[in-house]
Amino acid sequence: MSQDRTTGPESPARLPPAPPPARRGAPAHPGPGPGSRPRRLSRDQSFRLVGAILIVLLLSSSAPSPMYVLYQQRWDFSATMLTVVFGIYAVAVLIALLLFGSLSDTLGRRRVLLAALIGEVASMALFIGARSVGWLLAARAVQGLAVGLATGATSAALIELAPPAKPFRGTLLNSAGPTGGIAVGALVAGLLVQFAPAPTVLTYALLLAAFVLAFLGVLVMRETVPGRTKGLRVRPSRVSVPAAARGPFALLSLTMIAVWSVCGLYLSLGPSLAIEILDSGGLLAGGLTVALFAGIATVGQIALGRLPAPRTAVIGLVSLLAGLGLVHTALTTGQAVVFFLGTAALGFGWGTAFLGAFRALAALADPARRSELLAAVYVVVYLSMTVPAVAAGTVSEIWGLHRTTVAFVAAAAVICLAALLGLAWVTVNRPGPPPEPHAA
Repeated sequence: MSQDRTTGPESPARLPPAPPPARRGAPAHPGPGPGSRPRRLSRDQSFRLVGAILIVLLLSSSAPSPMYVLYQQRWDFSATMLTVVFGIYAVAVLIALLLFGSLSDTLGRRRVLLAALIGEVASMALFIGARSVGWLLAARAVQGLAVGLATGATSAALIELAPPAKPFRGTLLNSAGPTGGIAVGALVAGLLVQFAPAPTVLTYALLLAAFVLAFLGVLVMRETVPGRTKGLRVRPSRVSVPAAARGPFALLSLTMIAVWSVCGLYLSLGPSLAIEILDSGGLLAGGLTVALFAGIATVGQIALGRLPAPRTAVIGLVSLLAGLGLVHTALTTGQAVVFFLGTAALGFGWGTAFLGAFRALAALADPARRSELLAAVYVVVYLSMTVPAVAAGTVSEIWGLHRTTVAFVAAAAVICLAALLGLAWVTVNRPGPPPEPHAA
């Protein structure tokens, strides 16, 4: 291109007095006209691409879960360290969300997605080359930063690229895509761990290839927000809860604490718990446990996504209580069928209660300040997913996994009951339904 610009002005005698025919010289010297622009994906193709990227991002985040037991056997680290490996991912996601959550509004969706995919490629390379638990910590930290960086861009792009006739598809993918991706990732990784050669290499090599393909797709993706770099400043997201909403926020946060603490336990120690209950050395059970948990969550969100937010959250909490009861029974009796039934009930409760509580929380603030409140929600979510899981891993070193899980189930049940009372108070004291945002 630069060569064309130089030879053109310096050689006016060689140019014909009239514009050349449309085809003349076009292949060799594409100009800046419409015909020379790189071919972009259509709106529908871009929408599908971003949806696929969101799913693969979350798929990769759950892929290590079935391998944690294998890593423990290979490098002989404690359950506490296992939950730290899990927790550092959630902390990194939270940091990226708070620092760069709105960066795509300034740089554009494509640029931020490209940076996030480069981070994912680097993370997969670290997993492939892992030689100790330190490598796992580094890989999970980079992965968390990449997922957090991509979250704002993918969420916004899905809403902006959704078909005009079916705008709900964007919000549906935003809510069901992550849980669906977690389910598929755990299942595929579990199958590879059980049956494929070199599963701790093959799984990540496949994901690395997927991210490279996604990177190439984003290069020709349609941009929905023109990027600007002049005067660019990275500002941490403002975390704030309006004074009038602090009471309802505190009560609704109990639901977030209940569902995400259970999620953290299942994604970190769930595979180890399944293997212990099944009394099996097979590693596929761990992948199946996480896949069932997250897969049923996706089904629940799709099935109940159009119900009012408080009702959705109540149904989810009741399902969570039932699941906790079934898992307690399975821990007492050692019945694998009861454990998997409880896992399914917990998954359904996690997906629906989170969806309902998120929508109710987002409706507490005016649209102009909603991003500040949602930043506070994310803080609650990721701390709830991380702190109880790490605490459970630490206590299990003293009590054992079985007794620790029994105590965890009892504590989670108490929080669920408190969350139900909180939902009842919020519903009674908020006459008239507030305008609900449907992005999760």
